Amino acid sequence: MPFRKRRESLQSRARQAAERGFHRLDERLPAADAGKLLRKAFPDHWAFFLGELALYSLIVLVITGIFLTLFFDPVMAESTYHGSYGPLHGTRMTQAYASTLRLSFDVRGGLLIRQIHHWAALTFVAAVGVHMLRIFFTGAFRRPREGNWIIGVTLFLLALLEGFCGYSLPDDLLSGTGLRTADTIMGSIPVVGTYLSFFAFGGEYPGQDIIPRLYTVHILLVPGILIAMVTAHLILVVFLKHTQWRGPGRMNRNVLGQPMVPQWITKSTGLFLIVFGCTAVLGAVAQINPIWNYGPFRADQVSSDAQPDWYVGFLEGAMRLMPPWETQVWGHTIMWNVFLPAVVLPGVLFMGLYLYPFFERWVTGDRGEHHLCDRPRERHTRTGLGVAAIVCYAVLLLAGGNDVIAFGFQLSVNALTWVLRVAVVVAPPLAFFLTKWICLALQRRERERLTEGDETGLVSQSVYGDLSEGQRGVAPQERHTLLARSDPDPLELVPPGAEGLTRQDRLRAALSRWYYRDQVKMPATEEQREEIAVLNAPPRD
Repeated sequence: MPFRKRRESLQSRARQAAERGFHRLDERLPAADAGKLLRKAFPDHWAFFLGELALYSLIVLVITGIFLTLFFDPVMAESTYHGSYGPLHGTRMTQAYASTLRLSFDVRGGLLIRQIHHWAALTFVAAVGVHMLRIFFTGAFRRPREGNWIIGVTLFLLALLEGFCGYSLPDDLLSGTGLRTADTIMGSIPVVGTYLSFFAFGGEYPGQDIIPRLYTVHILLVPGILIAMVTAHLILVVFLKHTQWRGPGRMNRNVLGQPMVPQWITKSTGLFLIVFGCTAVLGAVAQINPIWNYGPFRADQVSSDAQPDWYVGFLEGAMRLMPPWETQVWGHTIMWNVFLPAVVLPGVLFMGLYLYPFFERWVTGDRGEHHLCDRPRERHTRTGLGVAAIVCYAVLLLAGGNDVIAFGFQLSVNALTWVLRVAVVVAPPLAFFLTKWICLALQRRERERLTEGDETGLVSQSVYGDLSEGQRGVAPQERHTLLARSDPDPLELVPPGAEGLTRQDRLRAALSRWYYRDQVKMPATEEQREEIAVLNAPPRD
């Protein structure tokens, strides 16, 4: 009995101590809300792991980058090489290049970490790009997630900058060719271009300051901004909740899925281990960026068939396809053949990405909150625009390696360049109309299934000799998914025939008709339409 009372007394005091500790923690941190976070629902669909793939690639980048930072020397002072790599003995090179060679051949595991870092960088940029495509094609950028879309576009832009800076640090002949291209791009900007180049390189190209400055940007400035924006992005995801695919029980006002603990955290941890393992295997067996084959950078040399990493290959391709147009103005040369493809094109591209959510809201007049994902076929115009942009990017990426393609297939470089020039103009519109046609055909097929049902493959014959195909109705769950979609109509700004329309109003109405033209309506009854309206109703405050 005394032992029992003593045990109960200890349990009571431990409980009181835990309560006091929790209250004190909650006074300083939102500990009471942590339980809600642990119960947060995550949609159970593979597409929602694309963002986590980018996040875990970034973590691998940070871990391997810390290791590489300990051995890299970002100095452009030259010396004679007497390291482990025999073919370059006695060669003059910068400390940056020599330290990269030392890291690759003399540091235990250095080459492996270098290659893991490079593969993780490619994976990170690719994952961010594919994640943004998922957001775009499903309409997950609409209210209230416009801010998160802007953060995502900025993250993609910073990832491109970070990749270019890291790619240029070894100061080999290939990366030096890329820096030469960057110097040309900066110099093509009218009025201020030469000043920008002079500032970046610390004098006339190649200068003595570009590698130390890129090093600071690569390990300090951009990573800090990236981590801050990723944190803001995740906070907004938690605050605004996830989008989800349509289905029974899924509405604008809820999220159905698995809780954060233990299901989601288990899957997410497994994904991180897979990402780390795959990049480690690639780093071990797939050689990438062998700088010792390129040699140190020399301003009077250019690496033959030089190709940038894929994420900036479209800029290289755009410059190769641009005709050699130049204009002389007051003794100054404006290089349109560099300025338009390398400055104007990416500027227009990213400005379009930043503004697209607001453009679509203006055209469609849709200002409601959306937490249910669109199926790409249901927004045929948006899907067509996205596919056209992907095709345009693919053509420019091919053009970035036109010399390699021509050499490998024994083609004329000039002929191939002209074919790609035509393709970059013709292929995107064709892709748009073909994609739109496919989306509308899929919509009509779904309408046919809802009205006539699915074929069973059985044919029956009546006593009179008539033959008929067997049909069965669409499953209730799939029927709900097909019907529970919003079918907005084009904007009607004013009654037909009214006067006083501005040009902006007429343009908006025309774009709205173009956006929703040929939309196939689903055969929903009035009762079903009321139910759909309830499912798509915005959440209450």
